[in-house]
Amino acid sequence: MSALPSAQVAPRRRLGVAHAVSVCVGMVIGAGIFKSTPLAAAVDLAADAGVLALWVFGGAMSLAGALCFAELAAAFPDPGGDYFFLRKAYGAEAGFLFAWSRFAVIHTGSMAMLAFSFGDYLAAIADVGPYGSAAIAAATIVALAALNLAGLRFGIGTQLALMFVVIAGLLLVGGTGLWLASAATPAAPSAATLGGAGARATTAPAFSTISVGAALVYVFLAYGGWSDAATLSAEMRDRERGMRRALVIGMSVVTALYLLVNWAFLHGLGRDAFVASNAPGADLMRHVLGVPGEVAIVGVVAVTSITSMNAIFIAGARTTYAAARDTESLFHLRHWHAERGTPYRAIVAISIVSLALVALGTYTRGGFATMVDYLSPVYWLFLTMSGVALLVLRRRYPDAERPFRVPLYPYVPLAFIASSVYVFWSSVAYVRTGAVVGVAVLAAGAVLLVVLRALGRRR
Repeated sequence: MSALPSAQVAPRRRLGVAHAVSVCVGMVIGAGIFKSTPLAAAVDLAADAGVLALWVFGGAMSLAGALCFAELAAAFPDPGGDYFFLRKAYGAEAGFLFAWSRFAVIHTGSMAMLAFSFGDYLAAIADVGPYGSAAIAAATIVALAALNLAGLRFGIGTQLALMFVVIAGLLLVGGTGLWLASAATPAAPSAATLGGAGARATTAPAFSTISVGAALVYVFLAYGGWSDAATLSAEMRDRERGMRRALVIGMSVVTALYLLVNWAFLHGLGRDAFVASNAPGADLMRHVLGVPGEVAIVGVVAVTSITSMNAIFIAGARTTYAAARDTESLFHLRHWHAERGTPYRAIVAISIVSLALVALGTYTRGGFATMVDYLSPVYWLFLTMSGVALLVLRRRYPDAERPFRVPLYPYVPLAFIASSVYVFWSSVAYVRTGAVVGVAVLAAGAVLLVVLRALGRRR
């Protein structure tokens, strides 16, 4: 007889470095890299090298953050990841609000956004009708939820396989750029002379340059998500070095791939056509391989969306599980299935909210843009707080066992905190409406916390 679900069963250490790397890479590399690169390339810098320097800076600061999280995860392993760090540093209220923001905005909003992206790409090569994209989005969420409910072995195994497909797709784009450079082939013609996605891009007015701060919002958006791998810290077989190796390897792979892809776009399309394009990957592949190349890159973008969504189910459900474990009135969500190794009720809850956001996006026809607006300020606010939490917990628990310590402390954490504050400020200045919505969502979470505590006292 299979083991019954139990709220008392804790996660077991059964994951290796490769599994955590797959979650880290999968959470970072999504469809965003194909959408954010042209926007970041519009930065007010004359040289192409300046554009690449922004991506180097983004990778370096993300690696600094990964090192901070590696220490926190090794010293305080917990399925909640940065939820647990924030709770330990600032108290239960801050931890709950962070878990709420992930549940109501960051994870579920990203899930719906990626699902729409996947549906849109499939709709671009197949006639699925006016509501086909939404139907595909909803079906994808349901399918991935079922996959993760089947057990950790299925969810994490799929993540590992999908990661290699994503890397292969980005290497294909980078290889195309290298081939163009080595063959002395001229850059791809401007979007005006291309068919398909490139031609559609030309109907937009000429692009205008943006500030470095605004460009970094897009750069860091593409790098976002690496912190979610810390939610696996309580399940790593190697407690001392596992998370450090996973985060460092994961971010090094991501940074190298991002530099390769941006270099390929800049040299294969040319700066002007790159910035003007809505689908630079499709434009570049069509120039070299024709329609089959365009279809291939659409497939890669679709796979990246599914990979990120699957990683959200793995990491996001664990944050919800951890918050429910610590909040008495949410005990229904804190059940962990002993045999399957999954927080199964948290997975179901995330699925329901994500499907509701898909319905909202379908109704408003503007769900994707609205979610992008308010994701960045909320995400960077809490990521800044997580960086500061390292300093707080070092001082508060000086004798805690720390198998790994951030090198060059406190300079590396301070650099990460400073960059996070700057990107948070830039995102607020750039998406003012989104900042207001994010504050409203956090306020709703605070009201919910008061209600839950009142119910708990009555019980």
